Amino acid sequence: MSADTRRQKAERIRHLLDTEGDAVHENTQVFNEGRYESTANLDDYDELKNEARAIKEDAIERLPELVDQVTEAVEANGGSVYVADDAADANRYIEEVVDGRDVVKSKSMTSEEIEVNESLEARGGDVWETDLAEFVLQVADEAPSHIVAPAIHKSREEIATLFNEVFDPEEPLETAEELTRFAREYLGEKILDAEVGMTGANFVTADTGTLALVTSEGNARKCVQATDTHVAVAGVEKLVPSVEDLQPFVELIGRSGTGQDITSYVSLFTPPSDSPTFGGNELESGDDREFHLVLIDNGRMEMREDDQLRETLYCIRCSACANSCANFQHVGGHAFGGETYSGGIATGWEAGVHGEDSAAEFNDLCTGCSRCVNQCPVNIDIPWINTVVRDRINRGKDGDLDFLVEGLTPDEEPGGVDLQKRLFGNFDTLAKLGSAFAPLSNWAARTGPARSLLERTLGVDSRRELPEFERESLVEWFEKRGPRVGRDEARRQVALYPDAYTNYVRTERGKAAVRVLEALDIRVDVPPAGESGRAPLSQGMVSTAQSNANAVYDAIAPAIAAGHDVVVIEPSDLAMFHREYERLLPEDDYAALQEHSYELMEYVYGLLENGADIDVLPGGDDERIAYHSHCQQRTLDLEPYTVAVLEDCGFDVTTSDVECCGMAGSFGYKSEYYELSVDVGETLVDQFTTEDTADRTVVASGTSCLEQLDALLTRRPAHPVRLLDTQ
Repeated sequence: MSADTRRQKAERIRHLLDTEGDAVHENTQVFNEGRYESTANLDDYDELKNEARAIKEDAIERLPELVDQVTEAVEANGGSVYVADDAADANRYIEEVVDGRDVVKSKSMTSEEIEVNESLEARGGDVWETDLAEFVLQVADEAPSHIVAPAIHKSREEIATLFNEVFDPEEPLETAEELTRFAREYLGEKILDAEVGMTGANFVTADTGTLALVTSEGNARKCVQATDTHVAVAGVEKLVPSVEDLQPFVELIGRSGTGQDITSYVSLFTPPSDSPTFGGNELESGDDREFHLVLIDNGRMEMREDDQLRETLYCIRCSACANSCANFQHVGGHAFGGETYSGGIATGWEAGVHGEDSAAEFNDLCTGCSRCVNQCPVNIDIPWINTVVRDRINRGKDGDLDFLVEGLTPDEEPGGVDLQKRLFGNFDTLAKLGSAFAPLSNWAARTGPARSLLERTLGVDSRRELPEFERESLVEWFEKRGPRVGRDEARRQVALYPDAYTNYVRTERGKAAVRVLEALDIRVDVPPAGESGRAPLSQGMVSTAQSNANAVYDAIAPAIAAGHDVVVIEPSDLAMFHREYERLLPEDDYAALQEHSYELMEYVYGLLENGADIDVLPGGDDERIAYHSHCQQRTLDLEPYTVAVLEDCGFDVTTSDVECCGMAGSFGYKSEYYELSVDVGETLVDQFTTEDTADRTVVASGTSCLEQLDALLTRRPAHPVRLLDTQ
């Protein structure tokens, strides 16, 4: 990426933060908090997610069979089914059906994908969006910024101004009630006049040809019942085997999307026979009505054959991944989206239906924080899809000087990888060099010419303070010092994993971890295990991440074989061991490491619960603590252990509830994303500068969180283990 491209991207993000950021943040927060509250009321939430996942897996596996089955069912009901290869094929068929008549539509992202409005309008017909938010955008001539709430970026005041300017009502519109009433009356006339109603479908059951539509306004039902011809547009992945299979999705989709226990309208149509039309003031039979189900392929069957993108087809487009994403919460879908789709899962959709160039426009906005993982109602590993697509994008570009790069860099990647990504993906090598030449390397990196050069050539933002490397690494310190607990008196033996940051930059937390574990009668070793692969994986350098993973396992395997525990200080590295290594290591190696590895404070909690003497640790004496848990730590549900240990030691702890600090490894260093990173971080700062928290000692578990808080607060934060260390 050139310096100009980075500058343009930064300007675009800055503009959206200024113009749309507040509305997007406020509204996504409402959805996100609503989802937490609503799903917490479900006793069988995880079971429902597993059930929904199993149904989608089965449906995608049997997709050709289900297409044949639904065709037979719809035709038996008196309707037609057309399977369109791509957008042009779908639009040609729909144009023939509509034949220049006016169309009223309910909300449908698939129809956005094929741009059916533009196609029909080019043939002379009028097309009206009847979903209120879609209507607002149609009037404003804007694209959706959210897959469920497409006008989430607009405030009531902005919509009032828009309506008053365009429609010039007798009395200016102001309140939400006035705006809604105006739109309902305006669109009601369009619905009565139209001959064709077009809907999408959240689900289509193959056994009966039934369409399930989940809406908030009831406009889909009006579009179906008030018109003579119904055209339903749906991706082929919307097929599920039977009506009975709808139950878990109906339970999950509203809760996951907008935080509602159930949406206002759940409509089941089995057209055309059971849907009477309006004629004058009396209902007429629907026997003469037409129904056309247009199933869209447009790349989906290729996605089905792609082991990495296949999971995307399980998506029910609830938007939970967008609402739980810190970056999306601040900048919205006009930045975090492609030609049609937005949010975390959008990378998979855009790569599959529009191509990798569309995905490349926003793919880097996924930092892999994993907060969407537990929120997805069908358990899609969204960060992994983003990583794989990023890897493919990296490999898709050949440079003239690739021959100079290949073989001379310490990674496993081919030429063509962006130099900025290659720099951050090789952090382990950079840190080794920085440590070997410290303090000279730290001084040189801070000089003005060096910072300017780093920003121009590699996009490292000069406003972000660089890490300062220690001359003596944690591993070197421990090799000189040695263990202080004998094997015979040790409660257990531990291999403390020296992640790259702890080993070369924040050695103090590693030393504190050694001392705290030894105080609890643990014999500690610190093996030279190398970087976990998190750094290259975050840049989409999957081969390098896999190489690092194998090297780490080789270094730790002797300890595991000896029955020792593996303790990890950095949560993002533990997340590698527990999640991503499943895809990077042989099955048995992954299982062994996953079973024997623990986050540091989780391990301390376990020791205390199993008889270790808490009195050997310093007492908190009610010291007031503000604690921020790392995003990966929260996804692994490990936050409670840190809080419990600190409280048991006598600290008064309050916690943040933001999804992510915004730093996210290298993300906050990149010049194109620096301002977004700070904007996200300010939400955390707001929580730690209230009347209750402003004087509290700040602790955080993650390296990135510490870097971000250190930059944005006047208080210097520390890892929680430092509170338990007597030195």
